[in-house]
Amino acid sequence: MVEEVQKHSVHTLVFRSLKRTHDMFITDQGIPPAKDDKGEILKRRVKTIDEYKMVKDLPKEGQRKQQQQSVIKPYETNQWQQNQDTLIQGTHPYPGGPGVQLTDGTAMQTDPSYNASVEMALYEQNRQIDAQLGSSVQDIRGSDQSKALVTIGQQQALVPKKAQTMAKPVWHPPWKLYRVISGHLGWVRCVAVEPGNQWFATGANDRMIKIWDLASGTLKLSLTGHISAVRGVVVSPRQPYLFSCGEDKQVKCWDLEYNKTIKHYHGHLSAVYAIDLHPTIDVLVTCGRDGTARVWDMRTKACIHTLTGHNNTVADIRCQAAEPQVITGSHDSTIRLWDLAAGKSRVTLTNHKKSVRALTLHPKHYTFASASADNIKEWKFPDGNFIQNLPGHNAIVNALTVNSDGVLVSGADNGSMHFWDWKTGYNFQRLQALAQPGSIDSEAGIFALQYDHSGSRLITAEADKTVKIYKEDDSATEETHPINWRPDIIKKKKY
Repeated sequence: MVEEVQKHSVHTLVFRSLKRTHDMFITDQGIPPAKDDKGEILKRRVKTIDEYKMVKDLPKEGQRKQQQQSVIKPYETNQWQQNQDTLIQGTHPYPGGPGVQLTDGTAMQTDPSYNASVEMALYEQNRQIDAQLGSSVQDIRGSDQSKALVTIGQQQALVPKKAQTMAKPVWHPPWKLYRVISGHLGWVRCVAVEPGNQWFATGANDRMIKIWDLASGTLKLSLTGHISAVRGVVVSPRQPYLFSCGEDKQVKCWDLEYNKTIKHYHGHLSAVYAIDLHPTIDVLVTCGRDGTARVWDMRTKACIHTLTGHNNTVADIRCQAAEPQVITGSHDSTIRLWDLAAGKSRVTLTNHKKSVRALTLHPKHYTFASASADNIKEWKFPDGNFIQNLPGHNAIVNALTVNSDGVLVSGADNGSMHFWDWKTGYNFQRLQALAQPGSIDSEAGIFALQYDHSGSRLITAEADKTVKIYKEDDSATEETHPINWRPDIIKKKKY
């Protein structure tokens, strides 16, 4: 009769294996491996070269003056003699000034005219040094912090440090308010301009989407269907469709030929805060309070990807044709650049210290900007390399937009608007939005900003239930409104 084999759980087998391994090596525990003398010598040599290469061969103080007196010729001497016992290293290119003695670790220079261009720069920076005695590299480095020791090939030389320069900003005409549009019964939360630049749409806390004529500011249409505040609108450039999202978790597609809803995109678990369209393919992206961004097939209503990774509300989302195709900003203080094909995050930017509430892409350059309560930052695609910091808008910045002329505008919760030069980060204008008569002081916030497609008109969606339109002051010139540019007092933090 065959005896049955006792079966053990995986847990028991694993611990039995661990015990056998422990018993096997218990005798060697605590015994360090034998030292390899050759390895120790090699390790010290490598460490010495790596950490002390620049200073290990410097002459001692007692030897320095002796070498200077025996090697360096006086200023008036016109005959350069080769001394085979003492090598002249790094001398002046031609008899006309003292040589500068470098270290034994540098390459020998017996021809005074060798590498003349580098040494000439050195000489011009040290004309004030005593003509009778040459100074060592260490002396010059300690005496003048405006020079830097650089290595060119195997030669070392002192060259002047390049002064930090800042490009002067381009002059932009100031912006002024020229139209106030009333019609909504709640905070206006979003705005979008249609591709033909004839009209624009706004969404508000009154659950309405209103379409306005851009030229005259008159109301053309009101769309009802959302049961809570409308937080995002966008108009398709290829179809007669308008897409909207709101705090009712709904994402809607409106047919503007029939002025009614034709599609719903279901999937978000909480309020949807932002929406955008892909510029080249029929893809819709949304984000919201559930901490996710979702990619939708515009035609089939299917959710292609759910982009997870943020651990707080995703406040804004942007699409572009080039990689990365999706960019999100979140209240967890991070920005993520997404791989749309894989549905995964490819880069996470953690420079902001507070909630990232707004993003905008430059229409011409391969760059974008993000806004937070701490700072506005500019980044470079595709890897999110940091470009510069735009400090000074000390408020909760809710909205950003930029036109092709490089005028970046930021709008904040307190109704303030700052206008920036994109290239230099210079803040050339500040405006305080005037609240509608009858509004309380707290209703001065700006929730959305959008340029029209010409870049000459700026539309703002505000907390006083109005939509305001700004334009450039045509009468302004650089003489009447000069740039108050002071590079000596502009201080930028970069981190």
